[in-house]
Amino acid sequence: MNMFGLMETSGGAMQAERMRAEVVAANMANAETTRTATGGPYRRQHVVFAANQGDSGFLDSMSAASGGSGSRSLSQVALPLLNSSGAAAPGVHIAQVVEDMSAPLKRYDPGHPDAGPDGYVSYPDINPLTEMVDLMGATRAYGLNGSAVQAEKGMIAAALEIAKS
Repeated sequence: MNMFGLMETSGGAMQAERMRAEVVAANMANAETTRTATGGPYRRQHVVFAANQGDSGFLDSMSAASGGSGSRSLSQVALPLLNSSGAAAPGVHIAQVVEDMSAPLKRYDPGHPDAGPDGYVSYPDINPLTEMVDLMGATRAYGLNGSAVQAEKGMIAAALEIAKS
């Protein structure tokens, strides 16, 4: 890994966590949406992360040490982020955003415009506590990657000071 490899890795993770936070915000904003353009209630979205291929030397040595042969992973199927040299940067990327296929919640509200003939309205199965935990996790991961970038900047600055002497 080159001198700026950590910044590329942390930058990719920060992009992925930002997208995760945006998906959580969209889930929270649509927690009471009973009708979408496609019909039916809003469906909760999930972000699926995948590891970038990165340097295969480390992956090969881990595979050899564990005695297993490398299996095809999601990171080989999805498109990873590329670093400045055009190779896959180690780290994570968003493989896909998927819809939660759980059944919608039914609430009795016969006066609602989206109520069925039985008087029940279908609402998204979105738990605000779960969404807040996901948002806190994304926020903390984003902050930790930001701290890693700041630490590397400090190390580079210190190395330049040593080189000046």
